[in-house]
Amino acid sequence: MSVEGCTKCIKYMLFFFNFIFWLAGCVILGVSLWLRHDEKTSSLLALKFEGTEAPSTFYISVYILIAVGAVMMFVGFLGCYGAIQESQCLLGTFFACLVILFACEVAAGIWGYIHKDQISKDVIGFYDTVYDRGLQETIAEKKEAAAAVLKVFHESLQCCGKGQITSVISWATNLCSEPNLLKLNPDCHTKIKELFNDKIYLIGIAALVVAVIMIFEMIFSMVLCCGIRNSPVY
Repeated sequence: MSVEGCTKCIKYMLFFFNFIFWLAGCVILGVSLWLRHDEKTSSLLALKFEGTEAPSTFYISVYILIAVGAVMMFVGFLGCYGAIQESQCLLGTFFACLVILFACEVAAGIWGYIHKDQISKDVIGFYDTVYDRGLQETIAEKKEAAAAVLKVFHESLQCCGKGQITSVISWATNLCSEPNLLKLNPDCHTKIKELFNDKIYLIGIAALVVAVIMIFEMIFSMVLCCGIRNSPVY
């Protein structure tokens, strides 16, 4: 190839970072597909009760992640090919794609930080709505429908109730997987927060790692592009 010295070193470093970037895209795509089909979240977010559905905010975030993973795989491949071919056009396109992706990631990170508790709040609100309606309902069929929805929460998260033991303990006890240990079971508010917060932290760590890789790639791609332009062969 035409570039020599430090520029040649930058070329292979860019190829290496792009390969890592491509792998990161594969990981994000895989993790997002796992989040979409995870048994716990799927069982909870598919629930319905009297026209009220579990919030879809979490799934919207997951679909965005799937798109990001796919785009990262494409951009990573573009960067690898551009580096090996020493193509200024491909490297310029690669740099532009990185800038757009980085800007989108920063914007998504800010939005996610502001709304980091919204997903769990929405699911807790749905749980409370079903729980309260079940307590107040007098029609047996509707009460059983509410109990069926709450049972999915209790069995999936190993929780029970809202953390408030009241005079209606007999109805609440029938909904719990371990009725004799009702007071020892964690309340569902706590378990819902743990479930979604753990997943959000996982997404945040992945986004931070990818952002660092992208910064290095933008620097290396510009250095390599300048090196190719200044090369005597060109």
